[in-house]
Amino acid sequence: MIGNSAHSSAQPAAVELAQAVAAQLSRHCTDVVLCPGSRNAPLSLAVLARPDLRVHTRIDERGAAFLALGLARVQKRHVAVIMTSGTAVANAYPALIEAKYSHTPLVVVSADRPQRLVGTGAPQTIDQQGIFAKAAETTQLTSVEDIPDMAQRLGQEYAVHINVALDAPLVGDELPTTPTDRTLHRAPAPKMSNHGVVDVDLTRNTLVIAGDEAWPVDGLEDVPTIAEPSAPAPYYPVHPAAAAFFRKDQVSANNYVVKTKVEQVIVVGHPTLHRGVLALLSDPDIQLISLSRTSDFTNPRGDQARLGTTVRTTGEPTQEWIKVCAGMADMAASAVRETLANPDHGFTGLHVAAAVADTLAVEDTVVWGASNVVRDASLVGLPFDGVEAYSPRGVAGIDGTVAQAVGVALATQSREADAWRAPRTVAVMGDITFLHDASSLSISADNARPENLTIVVANDNGGGIFETLEVGAQGLRDNFERAFGTPQSVDIEQLVGAYGVDYRRAESTQELLDTLAELKERSVGITVVEAIAARRTRRALHAEIAAKTGG
Repeated sequence: MIGNSAHSSAQPAAVELAQAVAAQLSRHCTDVVLCPGSRNAPLSLAVLARPDLRVHTRIDERGAAFLALGLARVQKRHVAVIMTSGTAVANAYPALIEAKYSHTPLVVVSADRPQRLVGTGAPQTIDQQGIFAKAAETTQLTSVEDIPDMAQRLGQEYAVHINVALDAPLVGDELPTTPTDRTLHRAPAPKMSNHGVVDVDLTRNTLVIAGDEAWPVDGLEDVPTIAEPSAPAPYYPVHPAAAAFFRKDQVSANNYVVKTKVEQVIVVGHPTLHRGVLALLSDPDIQLISLSRTSDFTNPRGDQARLGTTVRTTGEPTQEWIKVCAGMADMAASAVRETLANPDHGFTGLHVAAAVADTLAVEDTVVWGASNVVRDASLVGLPFDGVEAYSPRGVAGIDGTVAQAVGVALATQSREADAWRAPRTVAVMGDITFLHDASSLSISADNARPENLTIVVANDNGGGIFETLEVGAQGLRDNFERAFGTPQSVDIEQLVGAYGVDYRRAESTQELLDTLAELKERSVGITVVEAIAARRTRRALHAEIAAKTGG
C-alpha cells in the first residue's frame, strides 16, 4: 500500500464503513462484481471510487456470483460479489457452495440492515447472519473497528461471507473522493495444506488418477495416469475407458494374454467423472494413496487409505507396465474412435466434444460444462498440454456455467492484456445447462465484455446424461421424457439474438469443424454455436464403447 486513506469527516458512518471495506477488498482482490441495490449503495460507490479495483456490474445476483467464481478460477485469488439485503444474498448460495468444494477463492459481501431492525418487519430484511450455513461462516461488520476480522477471513479461507450492517443515511451529498491509498501488491491467496509425505514403491504396478484440483506431483511424472479434463496433461496418459482392464488379472489382446491388474492407485485432487475409474478407488484388492493440498481428500476407503500431499518414491515403473498401460489406452481410444465412426449413432454430444477437441490449440482456454459434456471431453482425449481447462467439479452442478465461462474469458484476456488479440476461450455445454444460465449473456454498457469467447451448445433437446444412467433403461421409458429427458424446444437463435450475441448453427461434425475453424480465425466478442445433436442413440453409443473395453 502507498499513501493514506482519505475519508471526509462529513460523510455518514455508512460511507466511512463502506470505504474501509472497499480498501480491504483492494488488498486481496483485483476484481469486484456489483449488483444494483439501495442498501448496498455505500459499498457500490466505494468500490467504484477505487482505481485499483476493476468493477463489473450485473443485474442478477446469482449470475454475478458465478461470474466472480469464473474470474477467481483463473486468478487464483478472491473475487468479490456485492449485493443488497434480503433474498439478493441467498442468490449467491450456489456459487459459494461450488467455491467451498472446489477451493476457489470467492467473497460474498452483502449489505444488511442494522441488527435492531431484524425481526421488526422492516422491508427487505431477513436474518443474514449464518445464511450460508456450512458453506461459509458470516463475519459481521458494524463499524470500521471490525475490518481486521474481514482481513483474517480473506487471508485464511476460500469461501467467505462478509455481512455489512449499514445504517441510514446511506450516502452523502457528493460521491466519495478517490482514495489516496492504492494497492500495488495483493495479499496472497489462502495457503495450501500440507499433509505430509507418503512413501511409494513405483516398481509395483501403479496408476495415478488425477481429477479436478490436481497438480504435477514431483516423483510421479513417469507413472501412467488417468487424467480428467481439468487436470494437468500427463506424460503417460491412460484413457479412462480402459479403467475396467486394470481390475482384471489379465486381458486377451491380439492373441496375447496381458497381465493388467493394478496393485496401487494414487489419487491426486478430486476425480468424479467415470464409474469405472472410481471403482478402482473402491477395490479392496488395490492399495489406495490419496493426495490433497486442501482439507478434503477423495477417499472412499477410510483408514485403509494412506493420505498425504507429497510422495517419496523408490524404484520406477517397469517398462513392461508402461507398455501394458499404453496398450490398454490405445485399445480404449480406438474403441471411442470406432464408435464415433458408426453412422447408426448420428451426430451426438460425443461428436461435438470431438470436434471441439480437434480444433483446440496451444494457449487456448476451454470451459467444460458439467453432466455429459465434461465426460465426453474425457472420452475424446482431454486434457491437452498447453490448453487451460476449467470445469465446475466441486459439486458438479450445471448452475452458472455461462457466467463462469464469461468470467474465465474476462480474466484470461485481462491477464494477456498486451497480446495483439484476446486469447480464445471456448465453452462447451449442453442445452439444459445453457438455458439454465442464458441470462448471463446480458452485459450492460460500460462493462468489460469477452473479446473472443465461443460458446458451443450441444443441443440434444433435453437431459442427455440420463439416457446413459439406470433411469434410461427401456422398462422406465414411459415416464422418462417427463421426469428426465425434459425436452425444452427453445429457439436458441432468437434467444441469443435478444442479447445481441452472434449465432451459428451446425448439424453435423463437418459443419461444426468448419464453423469452429472459421471462428478461430475471426471471432470477435461472444458467439454461440448451436450444435443440433441426437439424444436417443446415447445409450447405444455408450454400450458399444463399454462392449469394446470390457466396461
